Amino acid sequence: MVRITQPTLDFLTALKKNNDRDWFAGNRKLFETAKSEYEAFIQDVIGKITEFDPILKGLEAKSCIFRINRDTRFSNDKSPYKTNFGAFIVRGGRKNGDRFAGYYIHIEPGSCMIAGGSYMPPSPWLNAIREGIDSDPAAFIKIISSKGFRDAFGTIQGEKLKTAPKGYSSDHPHIELLRHKSYLAVRDLKDKEITSPDFFLKTIALLRAMKPFNDFLNDCTP
Repeated sequence: MVRITQPTLDFLTALKKNNDRDWFAGNRKLFETAKSEYEAFIQDVIGKITEFDPILKGLEAKSCIFRINRDTRFSNDKSPYKTNFGAFIVRGGRKNGDRFAGYYIHIEPGSCMIAGGSYMPPSPWLNAIREGIDSDPAAFIKIISSKGFRDAFGTIQGEKLKTAPKGYSSDHPHIELLRHKSYLAVRDLKDKEITSPDFFLKTIALLRAMKPFNDFLNDCTP
């Protein structure tokens, strides 16, 4: 079982302080070592969660992990590299993040987290999620109110509309759920949790607790 070790966090910390191509080129071996460790960890996670989410069988970590290079074309921040390792474990890999809910594992010193759900879904899917909640609110509320979900993630997160979405009245009994533009489960983690011996098992437990939430969102996929 692969662990995330302190040198991986140390590399990301150093990259944040030296975010330029020359430094990166000179420390490429450190990057490759850290990347390999993270990729192996994600592959182990995929192998384990297929026991309760079998649709992910055969998925490869490399199709889920985001590139460390930043797209700076439309950003004022021209730093060439991300200072994190991130992977979205979802059917078909990260490219399907706008089609299906999945599991996200983010390693960044001081900002580590395990998250999932649907981030800013396209309008057809977002409308379908709202329709799903509207048609069977008890099912959705049961999921997000369960002890397992609350212990793992508290409450759902995600940006909301300031007003009621089109087609729903402002006095709808579940308007706060319907105002979401993203439906997310998020658990922030401390660095020491990431490098602890039980982090793999903790990760699997959190993703297992997220599964019913993702299932509801995916059942709404148009």
